[in-house]
Amino acid sequence: MRIATIDEVVNALDDAREAAGLSKAALARAIQVDPATIRRLFASDKSNPTLGTLAEVAAALGMRITIEPLAEEERTWVTEPLLAGRTADPAGLARHLHGLRTRSKVPA
Repeated sequence: MRIATIDEVVNALDDAREAAGLSKAALARAIQVDPATIRRLFASDKSNPTLGTLAEVAAALGMRITIEPLAEEERTWVTEPLLAGRTADPAGLARHLHGLRTRSKVPA
């Protein structure tokens, strides 16, 4: 779930950056970080940015990070097993999370 959520947020921020016509270097300058930080954020499949970095990038793009409740189906697949300390169907959960990741990607 963490990977799917981070992917969704990072992809949305990258789409907003492109829509604004900002280069990665310009965005890095705006939030006063090394350009490599922004390149890694948007280029790596294994990116694990801090919430602070995501919030700064969002603010520079005129956006904010928000939290929303999971849909009932997702609660059944994700929340309930996590709270119980298990995953009832690890393969099914992996397929479900993969579907969330691929659904969140916007075609170029």
